[in-house]
Amino acid sequence: MKKIVLIPDSFKGTMSSLRICEIMRDQILLHDPQAEIISVPVADGGEGSVDCFLSAIAGVKITSSAQNPLGEEMQSFYGVIDHGKTAVIEMAACAGLPLIEDRLNPLVSSTYGVGMLMKNAIESGVDKIILGLGGSATNDGGCGAAAALGVRFYNFSNQEFIPAGGTLTEIDRIDVSQLDARLNKIELVAMCDIESPMAGEKGASFMFGPQKGATAEMLPFLDEGVRHLGDIILRDLGKDVRTLPGGGAAGAMGAGVAAFFDAKLKRGIDVVLDTVHFEEIIQDADLIFTGEGKIDAQSLQGKVVIGVAERARLANVPVIAIVGDIADPIEEAYQKGVTAVFSINRMAIPFSEARKRAEKDLSLTVGNLMRQYKGLGL
Repeated sequence: MKKIVLIPDSFKGTMSSLRICEIMRDQILLHDPQAEIISVPVADGGEGSVDCFLSAIAGVKITSSAQNPLGEEMQSFYGVIDHGKTAVIEMAACAGLPLIEDRLNPLVSSTYGVGMLMKNAIESGVDKIILGLGGSATNDGGCGAAAALGVRFYNFSNQEFIPAGGTLTEIDRIDVSQLDARLNKIELVAMCDIESPMAGEKGASFMFGPQKGATAEMLPFLDEGVRHLGDIILRDLGKDVRTLPGGGAAGAMGAGVAAFFDAKLKRGIDVVLDTVHFEEIIQDADLIFTGEGKIDAQSLQGKVVIGVAERARLANVPVIAIVGDIADPIEEAYQKGVTAVFSINRMAIPFSEARKRAEKDLSLTVGNLMRQYKGLGL
């Protein structure tokens, strides 16, 4: 009996990783009904991360009150795995773009709700929090979340306030003396696939501000605020996160969680692989199917396909990457452990048309691969 591990990323705008696993599984069993299949759907820390973890590992989804990016009360959620020891929080669940998509404004949006979810998880007794940084509508450097957990921000009139993207320049000092002491006993890991620093041309504001509703006129002001926050953090907290790789993730939330909560920023795929005990899963595996919407130079820096391949290579398990598009050059992928790469695109048509037949094309591609392996007696 063959053992096949499925661990794909989503195909953005087309198929979720959960759906991809379902399609792959159906085709594999059609051609090899006796196959043992282990599905580990992957999300990058954004929307859907909690569901992916709960699908891969036994756990429960917890409903909790929080605030959306504009401070309005809402019902949000997080996941609890590892027998109640680990909470998985996706900041998109209360600070995400879809929650206020027709009212986007990074000058006023806040991560306060993320801190509320973290506090609820801490009160439930977890000793580890996995925080997904992705899909945010905010540019506040994590100040909102920090405020929800006891960090105090004061302006130049010595008045306490909760900074948002448009008021970061008003921060005169930061007081962490009232930060929830229970955080000292919590391991906090942030899933972060972005290398951007807090500020600058490749920082949080200029790179990702426009998708959050920032106009061209707003961008320099937002960047100035994030830069100011980094300077104040260095002065008051003694931590220099200004050039931290990944610090610019989720509106500089990466830098914020590192500074305020001592969080470790890790590649999303590494967090997933560690959490599901990937090395144990693939010990006796015959084949691994992974994939993402497009494999390109950015993928080679350590996204899902490469993250999986690097570890699978150490266990001598072949890795087949099934993707939407294949860009040049990707030869390095083979050096990192990918056995072969296949595109599901069967016709030369625009993406707007190809996405409509993506599920069918994925199914046909996996079916063809299974026919090949069966024909070769593998």
